[in-house]
Amino acid sequence: MKLIIPMGPHWYINFKLRIMKTKTTGIILIALGIVMMIYTGFNYITTKKVVDIGSIQVNQKVDHPVQWSPIVGAILLVAGIIVIASYRKST
Repeated sequence: MKLIIPMGPHWYINFKLRIMKTKTTGIILIALGIVMMIYTGFNYITTKKVVDIGSIQVNQKVDHPVQWSPIVGAILLVAGIIVIASYRKST
């Protein structure tokens, strides 16, 4: 039994677009991994209304830290390298 793979007139363009997406994904993963290894978190501040009596208002600023381990950045960096390596192997 013979396997027939239909290839339309644009199969080469579709192949190139898929490879470009793979390379772009790898580069984004590497960049994101490096940034996440350097910056291990950030804070954002919200304002919470505590008292509102007529013209008197008392607000409280609430700090919300978002933290992650640098290991997450290293994992993304390695994943990006693997994606780039598989891209180079397929071309």
